[in-house]
Amino acid sequence: MGGVVRTGGDGRLWVLSGPSSSYALRLTDRDELLHLYWGPPITLDDAERLAAEPLPGDWPFESALDGREEYPVEGGPRFARPALALRSAAARGVEWAHEGADAAGGLLRLHFRDRVHRVRLTLHYRMRTGSDVLERWVRLRHLGGPGAVPVEVLRADSATWTLPTRDRWRLSHLHGRWAAESRLVRTPLTPGEKRIGSRRGHTGHQSLPWIALDDGAAGEEHGEVFSAALAWSGSWRICVDRLPDGTVQATGGAGHDDAGVVRLDPGRSWTTPVFAALRTGGGFGAASRAWHAWQLTHVVPGADRPSPVLYDARGPGGSGAAGPGGLVRRAADIGVELFVVDGCLPGDLTPGRARLPEGLEPLAGEVHDLGMRFGLRLEPEAVAPGGRLHREHPDWVQQRAGRRPTAHRGRLLLDLGRPEVRRHLWERLDALLRDAPVDHVRWDLGRCSTDPGRPGDPWPERLDAEHVEGLYELLDRLREAHPGVTFESCSGGGGRTDLGILARADRVQVSESTDPLDRLAIQHGLSQLHPARVMTSLAADSTDTTLNRRPSNLRFRFVSAMAGVLGVGGDLTSWSGQELAEARDLVALYKRIRHLVQHGELHRLRAPADGTGAGCAGADGPGGDGFSAVQYRRGDGGETAVLAWRHAQRFGTPVPPLRLRGLDRDALYRDAATGELHSGALLAHRGLRIPLHGPLDAAVVHLRKA
Repeated sequence: MGGVVRTGGDGRLWVLSGPSSSYALRLTDRDELLHLYWGPPITLDDAERLAAEPLPGDWPFESALDGREEYPVEGGPRFARPALALRSAAARGVEWAHEGADAAGGLLRLHFRDRVHRVRLTLHYRMRTGSDVLERWVRLRHLGGPGAVPVEVLRADSATWTLPTRDRWRLSHLHGRWAAESRLVRTPLTPGEKRIGSRRGHTGHQSLPWIALDDGAAGEEHGEVFSAALAWSGSWRICVDRLPDGTVQATGGAGHDDAGVVRLDPGRSWTTPVFAALRTGGGFGAASRAWHAWQLTHVVPGADRPSPVLYDARGPGGSGAAGPGGLVRRAADIGVELFVVDGCLPGDLTPGRARLPEGLEPLAGEVHDLGMRFGLRLEPEAVAPGGRLHREHPDWVQQRAGRRPTAHRGRLLLDLGRPEVRRHLWERLDALLRDAPVDHVRWDLGRCSTDPGRPGDPWPERLDAEHVEGLYELLDRLREAHPGVTFESCSGGGGRTDLGILARADRVQVSESTDPLDRLAIQHGLSQLHPARVMTSLAADSTDTTLNRRPSNLRFRFVSAMAGVLGVGGDLTSWSGQELAEARDLVALYKRIRHLVQHGELHRLRAPADGTGAGCAGADGPGGDGFSAVQYRRGDGGETAVLAWRHAQRFGTPVPPLRLRGLDRDALYRDAATGELHSGALLAHRGLRIPLHGPLDAAVVHLRKA
């Protein structure tokens, strides 16, 4: 079952409703599909009144359709960015006619047809039970017929979102680079078009396919917020356009330009990725919690299960004189549940003898004997230049016609759009998971796509989409064949983090940065869309040697990583006995609050600095005062956990009390560590005082109803 879909207007008007929002659209007599409403719940009669209102009159050099069409196409009296552009030998553009609609179980399908191109277009809308997230996608099918010719799909966005009229708009999105992903920025939306995306063949470190829009006054717990996220793991684009009349539309989909997505031969169909969106009236916090609940219920596989504490054996602790085996017992002793080793060479699904001289079985056996699961990092999509696979099948790598393929980061990239490549990878991966004692796979993409071409293909533009679809096909097939194996997405850390990969991966790597202070800003940004349950975060050595070389104490590092799926990295063989004992206690603490962090509701009490010393623009609280905190709670507020961090201290300024959210004001709460009792009313109004002293201090407070 799904949300409610109501039909009116003689079958040409539709209203989709969730618990706290409605979305309405209608067809005109000329088969123009217009957006009517997106906001708090309305009735079908309300929508009928909106449909009866006349369109604005003509304005010179403007189109009355611009900013009002539900899915703008290229062609006719339109000047706004088109969501769909088709080209064939016969014509370019789209002239569609409505062919019918059907609705059932929260799913609405609207059918159209372009006469010249003989292409049927079906717009899909879905609201699931108990959620206000509206999922939209498009299916194109070439109907064929006498004299039919291929149709080039130059652009096929998944959806266009039209926002209500407001005096001003503010845009939030996530930006970054390698080891500095998912940093939140909020800026006024000025007239014209704002475009974010990736042309790298994967989601990318530089932007994440999510946006949020508000009127400039929304905060963490108040105000109307509209947000949208694209479920795609290849190149992508989201455009937000403030039109001359002030109307705002956002359109997004696969591909970073209008060069082409797929070519439809007669009889072939193509389905775009989902572009989902959400309207909430409770600020950015309510939007995040709605996104988290939807993903944990409908997107992430096995999300109801707790994600284990892991040890990442890459880096100085994973090789050298001590060897991985020297780490296994120490990892088990501090409470690690999953031991992940970098045991395979790029593109060669054979254990890397330089790192695992005796192969997988002895190490995996030791890991299992100590009660842990065994994980393996793989790079299935990459091959070594001049290696055996490349020599035998040079045409399997991505390359442009007439050009040599580029070795980027010491790797070439396979073309997963080729059936023979997928067949080869399936055979090797399936055999590996059947024959070796592997419980977990970290699927790593170690490079961007630099040569998205396929020599000999009459339309090589299709490669990007077909590579991603090939990746999805492989992961889906592996999950079905090996249901006991969990999967993790990684691409230089957070370079492949999106709703598309999370439908096939149990979690994602947040970043390769292990600086715990920088990670707070990264995790804050990622939490705008994704729940802690999918965010792998590492507590590593005392000094991050990759970036800042900033030393930090063990407690700060662990509590920073506890705001996601706790992982441990670094060289445990160099940790002192005191550090190992403290790590053991912190892992045990995380396990006691794991159900709250991974499956509870998130409240961002105070935003962290963005890594430059300034607060995150638009976040509640000063942000730049060197203090941040998050709260997790479940159910009716009977249990909650607070994670707090002191980034820096100036002039001896004390930490202000934290006003907690969602608690029972009439109840008493007991601190699980100290036994101290707190009034729910005082926690909500006066706040909780947390003893944090000096720079890089951290604390965890676990409260239960007494």
